[in-house]
Amino acid sequence: MSKAQTVSTTAIDPTVAAGAAQFLSPVVLGLQALTINGKQAHWHVRGANFVGVHELLDTIVAHAGDFADTAAERIVALGLPIDARVSAVAEKSGATTVPAGFTQSDELIRAVIADIDAILTDVKAAVEGLDEVDLTSQDVAIEIQRGLEKDRWFLVSHIAA
Repeated sequence: MSKAQTVSTTAIDPTVAAGAAQFLSPVVLGLQALTINGKQAHWHVRGANFVGVHELLDTIVAHAGDFADTAAERIVALGLPIDARVSAVAEKSGATTVPAGFTQSDELIRAVIADIDAILTDVKAAVEGLDEVDLTSQDVAIEIQRGLEKDRWFLVSHIAA
C-alpha cells in the first residue's frame, strides 16, 4: 500500500501568510468595488468633457481589476483563499458616493476620487503593516498605491481650477 504525500502549495510560514492576507484582503475588496462603481460612473457620465472622462474611467476600472487580481493572487500564492464574490464585496467594502444614474462629470469624478481615497487608506495601512510581515506582499501594496495615486491625479486634473 502506498502513502499519499501532501505537498504544501507554499513554503511561507502560515503566520506570515495570515498577516499578509489580513492587510491585502481589504485592498482586494475595495478594488473590486471600484471596478463595479467605476463602471457605473463610466456608463452614466454626462457633460462637455464626456469622451475624455468616459475613457479615463474605463482605464481606471481596468487598473483596479488588475490591481485586485495581483493582490488576490498574492494571497492565494501564500496558500490562503480570498472571498471577493459580489456579496462579500458589498458587505465588507465601504459605501460609494457614485450616484445611480446620469450625472455631470465633475460630480462623478469627485465620487470616484472619494472611492479611491477610501481604498488608499487600506493600501497605505497595508504598506505600513506589511513592512514587518512580508516584504514581497508589501511590494504588491506599494505598486497598487503608486497606480491608484496616478489614477487619482488624472481624475483631479479634470476638475482642478
